[in-house]
Amino acid sequence: VTRLSQPSKCYFVLNAGRAIGIESLQQKLRTIQLKDVSGTEKLAIGKVEYSITGMQIVNLGLPKSALRLVAGTGVMLSVGDAYISLRGNWRVKYSWIIKASGSFELAVSELAISTTIAVKSDVTGRPTVSVTKCEATVGSVKVRFSGGASWLYNLFDSFINKALRNALQKQICPLVTASIAEMNKNLKTLNVLAKVDQYAELEYSMVESPVISNAMIDLGLKGEFYNIGQHKEPPFSPRPFLLPSQDTNMLYIGVSAFSINSAGFVYHRAGALCLYITNDMIPSGSLNRLNTRTFGKFIPQIGNMSPGLMMKLLVETVKEPIVTLEPNNMTVQASSKVTAYAIQPNSILSPLFVLKLEASVSAHIYVTGLKLAGHVTLNKIDMSLAESYVGPFQVTSLEDILTTVVKDVIIPKVNGKEGYPLPAIGKMQLVKSQLQVLKDYLLIGTDVTLTG
Repeated sequence: VTRLSQPSKCYFVLNAGRAIGIESLQQKLRTIQLKDVSGTEKLAIGKVEYSITGMQIVNLGLPKSALRLVAGTGVMLSVGDAYISLRGNWRVKYSWIIKASGSFELAVSELAISTTIAVKSDVTGRPTVSVTKCEATVGSVKVRFSGGASWLYNLFDSFINKALRNALQKQICPLVTASIAEMNKNLKTLNVLAKVDQYAELEYSMVESPVISNAMIDLGLKGEFYNIGQHKEPPFSPRPFLLPSQDTNMLYIGVSAFSINSAGFVYHRAGALCLYITNDMIPSGSLNRLNTRTFGKFIPQIGNMSPGLMMKLLVETVKEPIVTLEPNNMTVQASSKVTAYAIQPNSILSPLFVLKLEASVSAHIYVTGLKLAGHVTLNKIDMSLAESYVGPFQVTSLEDILTTVVKDVIIPKVNGKEGYPLPAIGKMQLVKSQLQVLKDYLLIGTDVTLTG
């Protein structure tokens, strides 16, 4: 769940949306085409036939605009003090006495537009927008005629002003509606899958339409990891949760235990949660070495059957690790097996034994850049013998060696991961991020800046 909070602090995302909307609207308004105007006007001097043709926009500006939230709907885009300049041709005929033509310039100012835009989710989980209300008013229209007999047009200047004002006003809202609708073409191309690495991708499509109040936007994002190209659901379901009522930060992100556990399911299913451990990976200062001499001290059969050989351990999960989130406490329970091999002189691996390994670790999670990262520390290890190729032995005799392997090799490998991407809007950076571990989810509160 992602929440954008407070209208004043939510400016970064609204401003980005406003800029996109204004650019699209400005391009659309430039396509305004006023139809030729012709007719007969009765003046003091008699009936005058006139026509205004070839009107084209030469300048357009939307200097003032704002975007604000509308509860239950979406956003309201307001444009003020907009202006449009047009140029065209005029022609006039008065009886058989006067036939003349020339050019004119039309200046439209104090143009105001107000449109309410509904924001929803489509069937693919991407945002979709539509206009639910639009109002446009043209404040002032001034026409300046030039050329022979232009004094005739000045006689019915007010009539021309009214006709052109109405013609403009009728075109604006349909163009606004079309401009907003065209934004859906780009919204449909938004990527809702982020590749994490060679094994996993993260889907962050919307699971429902945004919940919008006057103060914030709540976005329900899927936040589920999948194997690349294989969207298989895990054998567990997400638990619903609600973000607490806080508004001291611009952005709040809730990451559920389900999201994190779906990552564990994906990596276990891909066979990525396995590691071969060799002697050179053990810290040089440790007395525990991966060779039959060291293990032979605890399991004499190994020293007798495979004297003077180096060893290799294969550690692999037997099911997906499970993350549990409680207030101020995050733990990971991992079930794995450890297969010990003796490396023969011809490099063939001879299995010695297989251990079941249940490990519990505590995790400290933090935000770095636009990623969620962390490091873990070992709580405890429980071991049992699954299979032995050297006869029976006491598993407890290997606790010291296996603890060294977990603490000095496996955990540093886990802690060396770069982290996983958080949902981002444009080129944003998180500032003053704080993370809380709550019941069944992580809560990230942060301020945001936009770059570029």
